[in-house]
Amino acid sequence: MDFIQVIDLMGTVAFAISGALAAYNKKLDAFGIIIIAFVTAAGGGTLRDILLGVSPVSWMTNMNLVYTILICVLVTFIFSQKLLKLRKTLFFFDTIGIGLYTVVGLEMGITAGLHPFICVTLGCITACFGGVIRDILVNEIPVIFRKNIYATACIAGGGIYFILRKFEAPENITFIVSGISVIVIRMLAVKFKWQLPRPYLD
Repeated sequence: MDFIQVIDLMGTVAFAISGALAAYNKKLDAFGIIIIAFVTAAGGGTLRDILLGVSPVSWMTNMNLVYTILICVLVTFIFSQKLLKLRKTLFFFDTIGIGLYTVVGLEMGITAGLHPFICVTLGCITACFGGVIRDILVNEIPVIFRKNIYATACIAGGGIYFILRKFEAPENITFIVSGISVIVIRMLAVKFKWQLPRPYLD
């Protein structure tokens, strides 16, 4: 298993737990929890693969990802009461997920020989759209469409990724620094209440 596959697996774990916790918050049944966890973990990657013309999409040919999601649902079920008592747990796993999945999407765009702008777009899609589907299914306004810094953090991480590639930084260092950059920017944005401009009068 190469490094990018490890990052993909870690992102799957983070988003699967994020989705399962969101479903628990809404008191869904066992089937609902599995579905929400699955679409959160695999939704962005599925859309990315469709745009890239990958057929079948990646999770259909990698049962390790499916098993990982199911194990995460089980672990979340066992520790649900402890996790739900931690108010910021959902945010924590969601933030880790977008950082890791941004790097996976970027790398797949580069492998396909696409322009850096398109690669960054694929990174955002991979990172954000599982959460969009999750929020819609649990009847919430998706985080990406609110005033929070969310997709912007992924774009910034993508920019850092290509800067590091420009200076020929080691590949693994590029992956790690870019992913951590997304996570740190997202956390700082929430802590200090950074917001994008809004076209509305208060």
